[in-house]
Amino acid sequence: IYIWDMDETLILLKSLLNGTYAEAFNGLKNIQEGVEIGKMWEKHILALCDDHFFYEQIENYNKPSLDALSQYDDGRNLSDYDFNQDGFDDSNNRKLAYRHRFIAHRYKQGLHSFLNQEMIKDLDELYDMTDKYTDRWLSSARIFLEEQHINLLVTSGSLIPSLVKCLLFRLNSMIVYSSWEVGKLHCFQQIKVRFPNVRFCVIGDGWEECEAAQAMRWPLVKIDMRPHRFPGLTFRTLGFYFSVVY
Repeated sequence: IYIWDMDETLILLKSLLNGTYAEAFNGLKNIQEGVEIGKMWEKHILALCDDHFFYEQIENYNKPSLDALSQYDDGRNLSDYDFNQDGFDDSNNRKLAYRHRFIAHRYKQGLHSFLNQEMIKDLDELYDMTDKYTDRWLSSARIFLEEQHINLLVTSGSLIPSLVKCLLFRLNSMIVYSSWEVGKLHCFQQIKVRFPNVRFCVIGDGWEECEAAQAMRWPLVKIDMRPHRFPGLTFRTLGFYFSVVY
C-alpha cells in the first residue's frame, strides 16, 4: 500500500501561490503565471466547499476520515433530507455522520454528478493549463497512481477542502485521511489497523510524514522539485526503497 502526502506531492498549489515552484527553475518559469493559476484553483476550492460540501456548517468539526463517525449513522434515507433545517450542532454526531455520508457519495460520483457542463469545461481547461505549466506534474502523478494497487492519501489539511482538491485534480478514487488535528502518526496507525498484514511505503515532501514513517518503520520516498519529482518518479525508485526496508 502506498501512502501519499497530498499537498506539494500529488497536488501543487501552495508552491504555485507563493512562487516557490517557479523559483526552483531559476528563471525558466514565469512566477506570476503560477501565482495566477494558484489563485484560480483557490477560488474554485472555496466555492465548492461552501456550495456543495457543507463547509460553512462543519468547518469546525474536522474528522480524520469520512467514516470516522460511521457508528453514529443509522442508515436513514437522505434523498429528501433537509440539511439546512435539521438543527445541526456539534453535539449531534448522527447529523454530522449524515453529512459525511452525503459527501462520501458525492465524492465517489465525481464533479459531473453536481456541476454543469460549462463549469466542467472551465475546470478541464484550468487543469490542462496547470499541467502544461508544471511539465505534466498532475497527469504524471495520476497515471502513476492508476498503475498501483492501493493508494491512500494523508493530508495535513482539513478533510473537506482536501476532498474537494482531490475532486478538482482528478484524484477522487483515493481514500483520504486528515491529520489536521490528530497528526500523521495517528493516521498511519489507523491505516495499519484498517489494512493488517501488508507492506507500506510513504511518499511525501514534509518532515511530519518522514518522522511518522520512521516511527512505523516504513520506507519513505521524499518528493522534491529534483530529483524525485513527477514525471520523474519511477517504479524502479520505489522498488529500491522497498528493498532497503523489506
